[in-house]
Amino acid sequence: MNSSYNKLVKNLEYLKLKQMVLHLDETIDFMTKNELSFTDTMIKLTDYEIDMKEVNMVRSMVKVGAFPHFKEIKDFDFDFQPSINKQQILDFTTLRFIEQKENIVFLGTSGVGKTHLATAIGIAAAKKRTSTYFIKCNDLILNLKKAKLENRLETRLKHYAKYKLLIIDEIGYLPIDAEDAKLFFQLIDMRYEQKSTILTTNASFKTWGEIFQDPKIANAILDRVLHHATVVNIIGDSYRLKDHFNRENKVQGDK
Repeated sequence: MNSSYNKLVKNLEYLKLKQMVLHLDETIDFMTKNELSFTDTMIKLTDYEIDMKEVNMVRSMVKVGAFPHFKEIKDFDFDFQPSINKQQILDFTTLRFIEQKENIVFLGTSGVGKTHLATAIGIAAAKKRTSTYFIKCNDLILNLKKAKLENRLETRLKHYAKYKLLIIDEIGYLPIDAEDAKLFFQLIDMRYEQKSTILTTNASFKTWGEIFQDPKIANAILDRVLHHATVVNIIGDSYRLKDHFNRENKVQGDK
């Protein structure tokens, strides 16, 4: 028995089935105590390996998403932003909008939680093994410009178009010249009615003509983004200012 056991452990180690090695003794004990069949024992043992592979897969998907921070819905202070419909946000995390190839636009002033919510939905998607990628609008434009100069624009556009969920953060913080606006339009057009996009912006849609420095292109972008989209307009105070005032009050209180 001992030599057979040792041979089994060696085989499992050779196959790099670490979780099965780790849980072998307890599974044998459980099998003996509960008179499990060979098949049921193997199911129990292989489940440990599968569970760990699932955990690692989720970690990998989240890492590939390039999120700026690991913030989830449970970390969001809905009491501080009463203009946000919590149930609506929770519904987004079911990923129904991705199945229906719909978009989400978070609109609001700086610091109200747009990026946090976009990231949290993205992490929820990545955890369900949905290909997700997060990028700031300015970085996206720079990458597309660079690709165009290097004659590989089509490849780069296809790269960003492939994700089931693409999150484009901070549209409107920096102006985009008309030529770059065309590059942005090409990507939005490729994803239109094919994949879901989450955008965050501090700029009302009326001003997008100024941001993209071409009203026609801006309208074409908005037309495709908003055709199948939910716009979440966040009206509230800045979290960052709240934290700043809390720190100030604490310092004054300590004096």
